[in-house]
Formats: sequence, structure tokens, C-alpha cells
Amino acid sequence: MRIRAATAADLTVLPDIERSAGECFRDIGMPEIADDDLPAPEDLAGYPFAWVAVEPEPVAYLVAAPVDGCLHIEQVSVHAAAARRGIGRALIEVAGRAGFPALTLTTFAEVPWNAPYYERCGFVRLAPEELPPGLRRIRAAEAARGLDRWPRVAMRRPCGT
Repeated sequence: MRIRAATAADLTVLPDIERSAGECFRDIGMPEIADDDLPAPEDLAGYPFAWVAVEPEPVAYLVAAPVDGCLHIEQVSVHAAAARRGIGRALIEVAGRAGFPALTLTTFAEVPWNAPYYERCGFVRLAPEELPPGLRRIRAAEAARGLDRWPRVAMRRPCGT
């Protein structure tokens, strides 16, 4: 497996990766997440940071943008056929070397492959009062989309850990 910057050609296959990665939400009673709208390639192109893991075709991706002086991971998805091989963690490690003091993300608090997984990757949960303005805006947008139907959390990890 090799990780590289995403190209314009990659952007058309990333929604398929996300759809595959999201299917496991059905098994835990969250079919709405599995059926959520997929990102359009033009939306993915708007992220200033995007990496893909290839074998030789893309099997996983991570997109991110600066928020509050940190690199905010908007999405990391691994195709189900490539899951549980450390690919998501490898993408996070690449993002951690992008020159920011910390990585941030928001995720489901109780889904095993979400917040508990990110804690194993060195992220810590932030209390609502600890959220800087950008993360507060992201959380508010998530709530407006109905994602707070399930507990969510913002997390942060210093880079270099």
C-alpha cells in the first residue's frame, strides 16, 4: 500500500469508498449514516489536503482543511475490503506530518470504529467548552444536519504523537 496526494482522477472513486465504508453503520442501527449523501467529486476537490491509499487503485482516503490553526480531518474512509489493516491510521499519520500543531476531527462518540478508535490513535475528546470557534461552527452544522441524533464529540491530537 502506498499513500499519495489525491489527484483529480481519484476524486471520482472516493464516493464509492465512502459508501462501502459506511455500510457497517447499518449493522449498529444507524442506516441513515450508511444512506447519507455521498460527497460529490467537485466538493472533494475543494479540500486543500487530500490523500489516498492505493493498492494500486485507491482503497482509502482522507480529506482535511485548516480550522482554528489545526488540520481538521473532515473525512477518513477505508473501503470495507481493505478495512482493519491500519490504512486509516496510516492516513492519519500522513496528515499529522502536514505542518500543523494538531489534528482535529468530529465523530460519533459511541461507535467503536469512531471515537474509541481515534482515542487509540492518540486523539482526546474535547469538552464542549473547550471547542474553539471553528470547531463550534462545525458541530453546529452537524447538529443542523441531524447528526446529533447520536452522541458526537470533537477530538484533538497534537502532531508528532
